[in-house]
This record gives sequence, structure tokens and C-alpha cells, in this order.
Amino acid sequence: MTGKPLHDYSIAEAGKMLREGKVTSVELTKHALDRIAALDGAINSFILVTTERALSDAETADADFAGGIDKGPMQGIPYALKDIYDTAGIPSTCHSKLRVDVVPEADCVVEQAFKAQGGVMLGKLATHEFAIGGPSFDLPFPPARNPWNPEHIPGGSSSGSGAAVAAGFMRMAMGSDTGGSIRGPAAYCGTVGLKPTYGLLSRRGIFPLSYTLDHAGPLAWTVEDCAIAMDAITAYDPLDPGSADVPKPDYLGGLDKGVAGLKIGMPRHWYEKAEGASPETVKAIDDAAQVLAKLGAEIETIELPEYDLFNACGRVIMFSEAFAIHEQDYQTRPLDYGLLTYMRMTLGAFITAADLTQAMRLRRELAQAVNAKLKSYDAIVCASSLAPAPRFADMPVGMPANWPIHTMPFNVTGNPAMSIPTGFSASGLPLSMQIAGKAFDEPTILRIGAAFEAATQLYTKRPSFELAQAA
Repeated sequence: MTGKPLHDYSIAEAGKMLREGKVTSVELTKHALDRIAALDGAINSFILVTTERALSDAETADADFAGGIDKGPMQGIPYALKDIYDTAGIPSTCHSKLRVDVVPEADCVVEQAFKAQGGVMLGKLATHEFAIGGPSFDLPFPPARNPWNPEHIPGGSSSGSGAAVAAGFMRMAMGSDTGGSIRGPAAYCGTVGLKPTYGLLSRRGIFPLSYTLDHAGPLAWTVEDCAIAMDAITAYDPLDPGSADVPKPDYLGGLDKGVAGLKIGMPRHWYEKAEGASPETVKAIDDAAQVLAKLGAEIETIELPEYDLFNACGRVIMFSEAFAIHEQDYQTRPLDYGLLTYMRMTLGAFITAADLTQAMRLRRELAQAVNAKLKSYDAIVCASSLAPAPRFADMPVGMPANWPIHTMPFNVTGNPAMSIPTGFSASGLPLSMQIAGKAFDEPTILRIGAAFEAATQLYTKRPSFELAQAA
């Protein structure tokens, strides 16, 4: 029936086979469920597998295909959601004791879109508690692990999403990104992860961490899969105060246009000599830039405000807004939080109104600096992470200021940014780079990523943790 395992077919490839009758959605879904049952015990990417719901969705998709009904590229395609996304009748726990019994009555807007377009929901994925506290072993569910080496973290907070996509449980999973929580797991797990422009995707029904920094977005095995997911869920939502009423970008139309003639800036001073930067990471980004240059892009080194300014600004805003959201539970149910969550929430309790005001002023200045530079460049390429994924055993107790994930600038500015694999370390762990661009110009970011992906074919290598499990 097929020339490779079903999980290795992209959304577009699987969709073509579905429409040609070469495979059914039920077959795709059973393959995914069997793979999860056999392998997820090693990485704990799922909090809940919704087997009955998935098979029902698949049967509906197959019946629609048989009846000549085509709802779009996601029809019949398995996907999963980070467990901060509300799902009607299905627990939405935020990986926390405080919400372990919460069953929403309504779907979040993103899930409404996938459901309306015939997608197949496999279940809810592990996260850091409330998208901030982890990886942690004092929560109701174990932390997700990295399928490239389960002794290493998968990144956070969309940890289960990154791990599950890398493991081949689904082609695409949804995450959220407040300071790097999509791009970090993508970097550590070797997937594509897109943080869209602020306001492009509705966040209604997604449990908030920081109202002005939160972004919803996909993690996927390929750039095209990422673009297909974005196309399915992009729409203005007047009930989300942060939603942007702008024309829907054409995510798919430019994927094959290449990078010839594009001008790309690289703020090497952000990462080249940063504390904790690994030579392998820096070399991989340089090598990636050479690939883009050979494909016809013009690459130049640029200067931007120092990374530490973006990081400090974003952390003040994030911790203040997180504390505002959790203040009542923090005061009345403190022992129900995991230790890491409690420690990080506490930082917000000590930030003053003056601190937050200064951070908001600085945020505007930093955004102006980035957007001024993007008037001369089509995109910015920099690090997603300074080093490969660390081991669980090497994780610090708190959240150090110089965290290896190097993504905060584009949460502060709201510009779109995508992490994409650049290769592998000597230890076999993924390396990555970040591509950022103008507001609402996701198509250019995806275009650059697709060209690099086609030239390097890095997505053809899967983690081999399943072999160890089988043994």
C-alpha cells in the first residue's frame, strides 16, 4: 500500500493518499494509536490519549470522503493539543493538580477549527505546569522526555508537543509560546515550531500565562505541515481582545519560491559568545547561512539591542502577568502547585508597578528597533537555543537568567519566528536555528525554512528511541 511507514508521510502526502483511496483515516489513526501505545511509555508525551474520540473522528472523515465531502487538508489527519487547550467533555488539566478534574464545556477556538475541518484528535499532551513550571516530578503526570535521548529534556513548555511530533505519533501538534515554549521544544526535539505574529491565531479557550506575550502555534515535522496547520486555524476572533483583524496570509503559496534575492540579517552578537553557547550550535547556524547563501540569499551581519535587554523585559512582563492570573490560587492553594511553578510565580509577586511600567516602555523601544531593521531585511536568522537539550539530571532548580533557549526577543516584539533543525550534535541531539520576520509575514519565514529544509533533507532522520524500546 505504501513505500514507507505511515507516520513518515507528511500531511500533504497523507492527504493525497486519503483522497486517492490508498489509505483511510481509520488506518492512519490506528497506526498512530498503536505507535503511541508501544512507544510513549519511554517519553510520556501524552497526558490523555482519546482513543474513542480519535476513531470516531477518523470514521467521520472517511465517511465524508466517501460521500464526496472534502473539508480541507486537515481532513482525516491525526493531531494533538497541548493540555492547556480547552476541549469540550475532555479533561484540560494544564498538567496541574489545581485543574486535574476540570472538564470544559466548550472547545477552544483552535480546536473548533480543526474539528470543523475534519481533523482527528488523538489526545492531550504534556506541558510544564501552567506553561511555566517544569520539567517537574512533583505533578500529577510525569514530565515528557526527549525521544532523541530520554535522559534529556524535550524543552518546554510545549514539551509533549515537541516530543510527540519528533517520535512520529502525529505530523503536527499545537503548542503555545510566551517566551519560547514552541520554539524551545522544536529546537530540542528536532522539529519545526512556529510562533506566529501576536494576534494572528485566537487564544480564546487556551489557559493564559501572560496576556500580552502568549501566542498559539504549531509544531510539525516539516515546514509544509506547519503551513497547512496555520492555514486551517487562522481567522480573526472578535472575542479575543488580542486578535488581529488582518487579511489571512497565504502560507502555502510561496513555499517553493526559494530564497534567491532575499536579504537576511544575522545578529551574531546575540548568541556567538553568549554564556553557554556551544561551538556546535554556532557552527550549525553558520553552515545553515552558507546553505541559504548558496541558494541565492544575501546574508549580512547586523546589530540589534543586546539580547539581555529583551530577556529582562520579557521576564518582568511574563512573571507579573502570570502572578496576576494566578494570584488567588497562589494565596489560597499554594501547596497544590508544583515547586518550580510556585517559585516562578513568586517572582511576579515582587515586581513593582514601576518595574512593569519601565518594562512596557522598553518593550516599545525594542520592537521599534527590530522593525526598523526589518525595513532593510526580509528576515533575521539567529539561535533558537544556545546548546543541545540538557539532561534532566543537569537541570537547575530555578529559572536562571541566562537560559539556553534564546527566543524571548520575538515574544517581546510580537514578530513571527520559527525554529527549524540545522543538524545534530556529536552526541546525536538536534541543533537548530531561528528565522524571524516582519509582522504578519509568516509566508517569507516559511519560504526560507522550506528552501533550507529541501536543501538539507534533515527531516528524513527520525529518533531511534523506538529501537531501544523494542529491545
